[in-house]
Amino acid sequence: MVHYIKFRPIKPRSPHLNGKVERSQLTDKSEFYCTIPRKERNLDLAPKLLEWQNFYNYNRPHASLQGLTPHEKLLEVEHLIPIQPEVTGKYWEKQVQIIARNSKMYYRNRQ
Repeated sequence: MVHYIKFRPIKPRSPHLNGKVERSQLTDKSEFYCTIPRKERNLDLAPKLLEWQNFYNYNRPHASLQGLTPHEKLLEVEHLIPIQPEVTGKYWEKQVQIIARNSKMYYRNRQ
Protein backbone atom coordinates (compact mmCIF):
# COMPACT_ATOMS: atom_id res chain seq x y z
CA MET A 1 0.00 0.00 0.00
CA VAL A 2 1.36 3.41 -0.93
CA HIS A 3 0.59 6.46 1.20
CA TYR A 4 0.79 9.71 -0.75
CA ILE A 5 1.94 12.13 1.91
CA LYS A 6 3.70 15.39 1.16
CA PHE A 7 6.94 15.40 3.13
CA ARG A 8 7.45 18.67 5.03
CA PRO A 9 10.20 18.32 7.62
CA ILE A 10 10.48 20.72 10.55
CA LYS A 11 13.66 21.88 12.21
CA PRO A 12 14.95 19.71 15.08
CA ARG A 13 14.14 20.92 18.60
CA SER A 14 11.24 23.12 17.49
CA PRO A 15 8.13 21.93 19.33
CA HIS A 16 6.40 25.24 18.57
CA LEU A 17 6.08 23.99 14.98
CA ASN A 18 4.50 20.75 16.10
CA GLY A 19 1.84 21.97 18.51
CA LYS A 20 -0.79 19.30 17.91
CA VAL A 21 1.61 16.50 18.77
CA GLU A 22 2.91 18.36 21.82
CA ARG A 23 -0.65 18.93 23.06
CA SER A 24 -1.57 15.30 22.47
CA GLN A 25 1.47 14.14 24.42
CA LEU A 26 0.57 16.45 27.31
CA THR A 27 -2.95 14.96 27.42
CA ASP A 28 -1.55 11.42 27.32
CA LYS A 29 0.85 12.25 30.14
CA SER A 30 -1.74 13.90 32.37
CA GLU A 31 -4.69 11.58 31.71
CA PHE A 32 -3.26 8.20 30.74
CA TYR A 33 0.22 7.64 32.14
CA CYS A 34 -0.69 9.04 35.56
CA THR A 35 -3.16 6.14 35.95
CA ILE A 36 -0.42 3.52 35.57
CA PRO A 37 1.82 2.82 38.58
CA ARG A 38 5.53 3.38 37.83
CA LYS A 39 6.30 -0.31 38.41
CA GLU A 40 3.94 -1.29 35.59
CA ARG A 41 5.19 1.23 33.01
CA ASN A 42 7.86 -1.15 31.74
CA LEU A 43 5.30 -3.89 31.09
CA ASP A 44 3.46 -4.34 27.83
CA LEU A 45 1.14 -1.33 27.67
CA ALA A 46 -0.40 -2.20 24.29
CA PRO A 47 -3.78 -3.36 25.67
CA LYS A 48 -4.08 -0.33 27.95
CA LEU A 49 -3.03 2.02 25.14
CA LEU A 50 -5.68 0.56 22.85
CA GLU A 51 -8.28 1.05 25.58
CA TRP A 52 -7.11 4.66 26.10
CA GLN A 53 -7.14 5.34 22.36
CA ASN A 54 -10.68 4.02 22.09
CA PHE A 55 -11.83 6.13 25.04
CA TYR A 56 -10.03 9.23 23.72
CA ASN A 57 -11.54 8.99 20.24
CA TYR A 58 -15.06 7.76 21.02
CA ASN A 59 -15.99 8.84 24.56
CA ARG A 60 -13.86 11.77 25.76
CA PRO A 61 -15.31 15.20 24.89
CA HIS A 62 -12.76 17.74 23.62
CA ALA A 63 -13.01 21.43 24.39
CA SER A 64 -11.34 22.30 21.08
CA LEU A 65 -14.14 20.40 19.29
CA GLN A 66 -16.91 22.21 21.21
CA GLY A 67 -17.55 19.21 23.46
CA LEU A 68 -17.63 16.61 20.68
CA THR A 69 -15.48 13.50 20.57
CA PRO A 70 -13.02 13.18 17.65
CA HIS A 71 -15.26 10.49 16.14
CA GLU A 72 -18.34 12.72 16.35
CA LYS A 73 -16.40 15.58 14.75
CA LEU A 74 -15.23 13.29 11.95
CA LEU A 75 -18.80 12.26 11.23
CA GLU A 76 -19.80 15.93 11.18
CA VAL A 77 -17.17 16.98 8.62
CA GLU A 78 -16.77 13.71 6.71
CA HIS A 79 -18.60 15.06 3.68
CA LEU A 80 -16.00 17.85 3.39
CA ILE A 81 -13.01 15.49 3.18
CA PRO A 82 -11.90 15.03 -0.44
CA ILE A 83 -11.40 11.54 -1.77
CA GLN A 84 -7.86 10.46 -2.69
CA PRO A 85 -8.06 10.94 -6.50
CA GLU A 86 -9.15 14.57 -6.01
CA VAL A 87 -6.24 15.26 -3.68
CA THR A 88 -3.69 13.52 -5.90
CA GLY A 89 -5.00 15.31 -8.98
CA LYS A 90 -4.54 18.72 -7.37
CA TYR A 91 -0.97 17.92 -6.38
CA TRP A 92 -0.14 16.77 -9.89
CA GLU A 93 -1.71 19.91 -11.36
CA LYS A 94 0.69 22.01 -9.30
CA GLN A 95 3.67 19.82 -10.16
CA VAL A 96 4.40 19.20 -6.49
CA GLN A 97 6.45 16.09 -5.96
CA ILE A 98 4.63 13.46 -3.92
CA ILE A 99 6.96 11.06 -2.16
CA ALA A 100 5.52 7.70 -1.22
CA ARG A 101 6.08 7.13 2.47
CA ASN A 102 7.62 3.74 1.91
CA SER A 103 10.01 4.90 -0.83
CA LYS A 104 13.80 5.03 -0.58
CA MET A 105 13.71 8.76 -1.31
CA TYR A 106 11.49 9.39 1.72
CA TYR A 107 13.96 7.71 4.07
CA ARG A 108 16.93 9.40 2.40
CA ASN A 109 15.32 12.84 2.95
CA ARG A 110 14.67 12.13 6.63
CA GLN A 111 18.37 11.88 7.47
